[in-house]
Amino acid sequence: MGGNSDGHGGFGGFAGEGGRPVGDRPEDREGAVEGADQGDGEGDGEGDGEGESLWEDLAPGVVRRRLPHWDATVGAVRGSSGVLVVDTGSGVEEGTRIRDGLRGLFGRPVTHAVLTHSHFDHVLGTAAFEGAHVYGAQGLAAHLAGAREELRQDAVRHGMAGERAEESAARLVPPRHGVSEELTLTLGERTVRLVNMGAAHSAYDLAVIVDGGRGDGGPGDGDGAEAGAGAGARRDGRARRDRRVVFCGDLVEESGEPQAGPDASPARWPDALDRLLALGGEDALYVPGHGAVVGADFVRAQRDVLARRFGTS
Repeated sequence: MGGNSDGHGGFGGFAGEGGRPVGDRPEDREGAVEGADQGDGEGDGEGDGEGESLWEDLAPGVVRRRLPHWDATVGAVRGSSGVLVVDTGSGVEEGTRIRDGLRGLFGRPVTHAVLTHSHFDHVLGTAAFEGAHVYGAQGLAAHLAGAREELRQDAVRHGMAGERAEESAARLVPPRHGVSEELTLTLGERTVRLVNMGAAHSAYDLAVIVDGGRGDGGPGDGDGAEAGAGAGARRDGRARRDRRVVFCGDLVEESGEPQAGPDASPARWPDALDRLLALGGEDALYVPGHGAVVGADFVRAQRDVLARRFGTS
């Protein structure tokens, strides 16, 4: 979602995988979205007893879920003694539910939190992950430290209750670990690469690439989603192929057209998607910041539309 935007700005719709139109659907961002958790419009999704069923398997020990109202994605990677979470939700309450849900799912605490970019619906839950190592693109920490009021206003403008937005912005925890180029984290048998993508959707875009590894038969080792399968995939205990997973942040959006606020660098966006495809490869699962899991063809189609619009090669 674009910072300081009206939630509907951005680029015209384009055809995604199989020619299915994607974009030009602002209602997907402002209300309930098919396949996403259904909440009260302010992040009040599931109760504690049903959170586990809302996580979608992508690979052994790698999951994601679609949060309510803004259809933002949060992802997670199970390590040997802890969990890495990708983005933290739109507020402290939502972040707390994410944290508790992952503890119930994996039986391990969240020890690492990675922020894919600077917008409120992806960062305002960070305070819920007390004690976790927080990572972001180089420069994001300084930006967030000075942007609390901007984030609060953006959250309220998009429908968050004022008190919740104020609390979450006041308690925001900026990253303590800045990624200038690429950083590799080893979580037991999983290798996770954090890659600074430069300015594109935002000024501080970061991709999270989870390379293939062996599952340990624990939670999250069920049948994974195929690209484009959406959030209907659930864990059922069957063995499955272990694929590379790329958490794209809002460099890729599926449930609506790509959002570009005043902090975007649209002319650089196609190059960022070229690099994302090179990092992930043709067989990876690409997890958008909003919407269903997609494949390389969808990312390439989005890249081509942006390139044509902005006259880049």
